[in-house]
Amino acid sequence: MNIGIVGLGLIGGSMAKAIRYNTDHTVFGDDISREVISRAKLLEAIHGELTDEALESCDLLILALYPNDIADYVRRRVSHIRKDAVVVDCCGVKESICEELVPLAEEHGFTYVGGHPMAGLEVAGFANSKTDLYKNASMILTPVGLVNFKAVEMLKAFFLTIGFSRIEITTPKRHDRMIAYTSQLAHIVSSAYVQSPAAVEHAGFSAGSFHDMTRVAKLNEDLWTALFFRNKEELTVELDAIVDRLKAFSEALHNEDADKMRQMLANGRKIKESLAERGPESDYGSH
Repeated sequence: MNIGIVGLGLIGGSMAKAIRYNTDHTVFGDDISREVISRAKLLEAIHGELTDEALESCDLLILALYPNDIADYVRRRVSHIRKDAVVVDCCGVKESICEELVPLAEEHGFTYVGGHPMAGLEVAGFANSKTDLYKNASMILTPVGLVNFKAVEMLKAFFLTIGFSRIEITTPKRHDRMIAYTSQLAHIVSSAYVQSPAAVEHAGFSAGSFHDMTRVAKLNEDLWTALFFRNKEELTVELDAIVDRLKAFSEALHNEDADKMRQMLANGRKIKESLAERGPESDYGSH
């Protein structure tokens, strides 16, 4: 199978390396940076550049771009996408992307399936891409519109082959609702937490809790701002809810209400324990 990957950053670069390492597929890559394309060829992450001619030969096209760039790329190159090709994106929001790409797919005849690999690091770029980034991770697929079930089955088998351990099939709306909580809210809370003046004095006073809370504050603000605003309705619900819960903790302290504090902490512990009992299969994976 000929595979094109657009965007050779952490996600796309890791896709390319995982495909090259685990399969015999031919991989073509495209990136805004000529240096990245050259580096990817030098390191044999791709067989060659995704030119118009190469794109016309691709059975599968993987879009690993910023959310605001995905539909624009497809519109510009759509005449070179084969009618029997399958296009899947890797964007962290799904409803707005699907709303843009489904009509394009139906108009021009190719198959589009929304996708989101639940894996990542707190660093970006091709230089940080890894062959095993997707090992044991979950891949979410959101087929909508005129669903090509054969293409979905192909994608499930393909992603399992390159390292994913679970394929989650869901709707774009449910994806965005869940990701608002499991990923986007966590990044906002981490960013807010690390902006305390006490953070600069943490040395010698911190351990695992500080590391866990601050890890995802090291983010790409351009990418995450775009993701947040494309999912603002779902994210606002989660953000407002956690603000209310934090206010309840603050009020318990101000009112010296130890019983209320103990009850809220016990509620959190019980929920966490119930999640742990379900096992790792209940998680979407690291992101």
